[in-house]
Amino acid sequence: MMKTRTKIFCGLSALALAVTLSAAAQSATKQLATNNDTTQTEKVVKEIPPIPQASVIDEVIWVVGDEPILKSDVEGMRLQAEVEGRKFKGDPDCSIPEQIAVQKLFLHQAAIDSLEVTESEISQGIEEQINHWIQLIGSREKLEEYRKQTISEIRQSMRDDYKNNRLINMMKEKLVTDVKVSPADVRNYFKDVPADSIPYVPTVVEVEIITQNPKVSQEEINRVKEQLREYTDRVTKGETTFATLARLYSEDPGSARQGGELGYTGRSSFDPAFATVAFNLTDPKKISKIVETEFGYHIIQLIDRRGDKVNVRHILLKPRIDSEAIAQTKARLDSISADIQEGKISFERAATLISDDKDTRSNNGLMGFFDAENRAITSKFRMRDLPTEIAREVEKMKVGDISKAFQMVNARGKTVCAIVKLKARIEGHQATITEDFQVLKNVVLAKEREKVLHNWVVNKIKQTYVRMDDRYKNCNFEYQGWVK
Repeated sequence: MMKTRTKIFCGLSALALAVTLSAAAQSATKQLATNNDTTQTEKVVKEIPPIPQASVIDEVIWVVGDEPILKSDVEGMRLQAEVEGRKFKGDPDCSIPEQIAVQKLFLHQAAIDSLEVTESEISQGIEEQINHWIQLIGSREKLEEYRKQTISEIRQSMRDDYKNNRLINMMKEKLVTDVKVSPADVRNYFKDVPADSIPYVPTVVEVEIITQNPKVSQEEINRVKEQLREYTDRVTKGETTFATLARLYSEDPGSARQGGELGYTGRSSFDPAFATVAFNLTDPKKISKIVETEFGYHIIQLIDRRGDKVNVRHILLKPRIDSEAIAQTKARLDSISADIQEGKISFERAATLISDDKDTRSNNGLMGFFDAENRAITSKFRMRDLPTEIAREVEKMKVGDISKAFQMVNARGKTVCAIVKLKARIEGHQATITEDFQVLKNVVLAKEREKVLHNWVVNKIKQTYVRMDDRYKNCNFEYQGWVK
């Protein structure tokens, strides 16, 4: 028994020594790289004794500026790529650390240029990504099972990566903001391009929608209000804090993890009913009356006010909708669909008069979205850009068809019932200058932007201290200058 315990102790000691020495290497390298003393840095690093690979828990494999790249960073990116089905150019053992190194260059420049991402942007972006995953996998429970994490843990684990990726993209956008291409550039680029290299334009559709919100029972509304009154009472009595209750119970995922805090916000960014109450609060020790908005029911607490902006906390509760209310709403929409098909009213007129979707009813029900690639609002959806429930219906429809009523979750996280009409479909095809000029222009513009970013990275490498483990020095890298 003593012998076994001694082996375990020795093994742990070796591992602890490996981590300590690795940390020492990282610390020494960081300090000296910061002082731009490359010769002295290399000397100190070489003096640190080599560690047997079998004993290493983690190790610094690259240093870029004063930022280390760990072996675990590379393995983490490799696993993430496997989950997402992504492939790397060339040898992953070389391309993954290079990719991480490039990210660090952009992040360093973003810090120099004082680029920032707000907490609300991070929370909103993470929530959109999680909702997208839930739609793809089928339910919150299935996502938690697949990731082996609760939704709360998933949000927490995503935060730093989301923030860094957002900063990297902001930096790239800043670097290429002045890149332009002319119609002549586009024609010249595609003049000699083989036919099989011309971009394929995927199928796009235009969709009109009518939604109606299932009626919430008075008993459910009373339950939600009573719960909010209880929270107010507990805070007033000093039993707990508003922020604690918001973290535990608020159904606004974007702010719950910040204790319900929304940050300094102008009146126009709030729901009108919410804004009226929030901007009339004057005492941080008092909690507002219950406020009803399109999102649900809230209570609000003032934190601070600066000029025309206010910082408040809130707790949001959403009434649950029972299956009977959903069935009744579907039946009502199916009846409207029948009237439309009998010519009693047009889909567009019905959308204007009865749809609860305020984003589309003023546009005869026509759906639209912000196309980030073209940086414009458009009604032409690729199937992947449609909400999953709508795409499922549209996939089996012909132009002019109206779907049966179905249930979905809208962009505000509310359960609604809907019918849709397929207004137009343009089948996938090879792009042409006359019909798809914007598509072809985007291809040329992307190529020009890639050149600018590639040249920026190469120049940045020349100005940055880089050290890598010897085993990476024979890699065929995408960017020149890493090996010095």
